[in-house]
Amino acid sequence: MRAVILAGGRGTRLRPYTLILPKPLVPVGERPVLDLIIRQLAAKGFREVDLCLGHLGELIMAYFADERMRPVDMAFRYHREEEPLGTAGALRLVGGLEEPFLVMNGDIITDLDYAELMAFHREQNAALTIATTYKEVQLELGVLQLDDQQVVGFVEKPVERFAVSMGIYIYEPRVVDQMPAGHFDFPDVVQMLLKSGDKVASYPFSGMWFDIGTPGDHDQAVQTLGLEEPL
Repeated sequence: MRAVILAGGRGTRLRPYTLILPKPLVPVGERPVLDLIIRQLAAKGFREVDLCLGHLGELIMAYFADERMRPVDMAFRYHREEEPLGTAGALRLVGGLEEPFLVMNGDIITDLDYAELMAFHREQNAALTIATTYKEVQLELGVLQLDDQQVVGFVEKPVERFAVSMGIYIYEPRVVDQMPAGHFDFPDVVQMLLKSGDKVASYPFSGMWFDIGTPGDHDQAVQTLGLEEPL
């Protein structure tokens, strides 16, 4: 199985750490986020990894140039964006895609089983499968329920539950062929497939998931995992 990891972002919300490190190399415990991801993929049977690089990508290449930092039976390929291509456009740099392949952001900590996600995708016969979790958002205001100009109900600080993308997907190769050249983001892919009538599946997941986007997100992940002190 093959995985493409999007590791080209600037990580502006995680500054100042990302001024000297690409976000995928920010440590969680004793290892960078990207190191943990690749070890998880290897454990689930992925044998090919394509890394789409941008900001400080040479540091990622240097890290994995040390053979001790990479699984012995995993092939690595690097693809450098000369200009930002978006969260989907970068996939056009990756050649030889002939089977369903996993795509994920390089800043995710999760205990999702990537092999089970791939098996689910194949069963669904979908063009795209999105790993999905749920987030609760509390509105810090009282909400009025109205009938024209009459108040018929009141809810104090309601909590809404939303299905959200985990930043982990399974693509069919033909989806990349359908994408236009240039900058193209993942929401554009979903809209493109829905308009064309292609099936987009959702893989529900209720386990651990952190997007290491801000210092607060990083701190929470480190504390949940019981690792070292946060940044």
